[in-house]
Amino acid sequence: MLTLFHAPGTCSLASLIILHEVGVEHDVHLVNTMAGGTRTPEYLAINPKGRVPALKTERGILTETPAILLYLAQIAPQAGLAPLADPFALAELQAFNSYLASTVHVAHAHRPRGSRWADEESSLEDMKRRVPGNMTECFNLIETGMFKGPWVMGETYTIADPYLYTVGSWLAGDGVDIAAFPRVHDHFKRMGQREAVKKALGTPA
Repeated sequence: MLTLFHAPGTCSLASLIILHEVGVEHDVHLVNTMAGGTRTPEYLAINPKGRVPALKTERGILTETPAILLYLAQIAPQAGLAPLADPFALAELQAFNSYLASTVHVAHAHRPRGSRWADEESSLEDMKRRVPGNMTECFNLIETGMFKGPWVMGETYTIADPYLYTVGSWLAGDGVDIAAFPRVHDHFKRMGQREAVKKALGTPA
């Protein structure tokens, strides 16, 4: 049995969507990040990084969204959510997910999590002011140079799609209109109609 440690509104949503997509048996343990749930001794024993997601498996704990997404694609190859037999295509997929994790997520986090990088209130406010521009720059690159369409990697739905959907859901809070990126916006709307997404969000399918 897999157990996902998940906090609504965070990047762990992507892993939860894929759990529903592949249909493997799993539990979901909700973590209240606003109440410091990732900093408790109990949770730090699961993930010393103090972040979500974490996925408990029979072999141990996995962390980091790109790793968890690929693991789920590999244990359910019949779902066809990653080009496992094509090294180059798989590397392209991992490059996209790595960009979301290492660049786009970090650009976003400077608004709600600026205290990770600075203490002075003036520094925190300066970082917040930069977020809309930085996120716009990131999504312009995705829109014009990385998104193949109709899905992230082309004709086939993959583990990159719920990850982009999740990160795209943060744009409004970051002061960016997703409609400024027509292809990403269309993708976001289509993702919202998927049964797995509705299940993950707790809305009727």
